[in-house]
Amino acid sequence: MLSNVKSIALNGLEGILIEVQTDIGTGLPGFEIVGLPDTSVKEAKERVKLAIKNSGKEFPSKKIVINLAPADTRKEGTYYDLPIAIGLLLAQGIIRKNDLCNTAFVGELSLDGKVNSINGVLPICIEAINLGIKKIILPKANVMEASVVKNLEIVGVKNLKETIEYINGEKYIENTNIDINKLFNKQTKYNIDFSEVKGQENVKRALEIAAAGGHNCILIGSPRFAERL
Repeated sequence: MLSNVKSIALNGLEGILIEVQTDIGTGLPGFEIVGLPDTSVKEAKERVKLAIKNSGKEFPSKKIVINLAPADTRKEGTYYDLPIAIGLLLAQGIIRKNDLCNTAFVGELSLDGKVNSINGVLPICIEAINLGIKKIILPKANVMEASVVKNLEIVGVKNLKETIEYINGEKYIENTNIDINKLFNKQTKYNIDFSEVKGQENVKRALEIAAAGGHNCILIGSPRFAERL
């Protein structure tokens, strides 16, 4: 029983198409992931196994080999969890749909089957179009970010069970679209801003950069009021 599911890896901002090849065969029960995976990818074995079981599906007690091709590209991160689980379910026949050649999967799985949000969704979706992908199935929490990209069908899923039902045609999930112009033209007004702070230009600039980039920031020392101009 062999299946092939697509995912996308990022090398900087460059996207690489990853084929998650799954083989379930005879032999001593085991679960191996090959194709130059790092520790976080190897740990996907336990997440995927329990996510499938806790989604009410059977996990095969057979020899399982997952190959992440191309094998000479290092695979990092947790967003291979979902495609690995889909590959296993497809190889077992639990997922019956086979026309997934233009669909990519990314997402991290919890032990209860929930699909958790991941980082880097926007560049992944941009590169998906360049790689010929027509549809991407990803965490529901990342849908708004992904929907900024045009000409790509975005499907957000909450958990593994919902994903299975969607692929098998048992559940409808509406594609998410947003008005980019409306989003960028949205203005938010605040009653308090840095105009009330006199001086301290370097400190204000550091805080602005931290806020714009979503970085952490810590202020140390006793507060001191700048002399009013």
